[in-house]
Amino acid sequence: MARGKGKSISFDAMIKFFMRNYDIPTKRDITKIMDRIDQLGALIKKTSPPSRVKGGVGKKSTKEKTSRVKSPATASDTVMEVIKRFKNGVGLSEIQTRTGFAEKKLRNIIFRLNKMGKIKRKNRGIYIVS
Repeated sequence: MARGKGKSISFDAMIKFFMRNYDIPTKRDITKIMDRIDQLGALIKKTSPPSRVKGGVGKKSTKEKTSRVKSPATASDTVMEVIKRFKNGVGLSEIQTRTGFAEKKLRNIIFRLNKMGKIKRKNRGIYIVS
């Protein structure tokens, strides 16, 4: 028995069906989300306190510049400073206690400094500045 032609389904109807069933966002949905993000960004800017700069212009006085102690900028610089203090070399445990870094982080830093040629391995676990 031959099957009769049923109601043809439009392509648009199929697309809408799939988008609803599989939670695929539409252009309108994305536009709503972007508008909401913009509103939240404006709200954050409005409620955040303004940053204060001493002196008004943003420049530090000469007294502030000279009295400030400069600390090493990176973790590698911190480790280098510790190693430089020891003329006969320093062990991993001593570096760890002075820097407070985790062992894995410290091993990665030492490997990188050794590869760059900034430090040398004097003995197993003992490092000196090149």
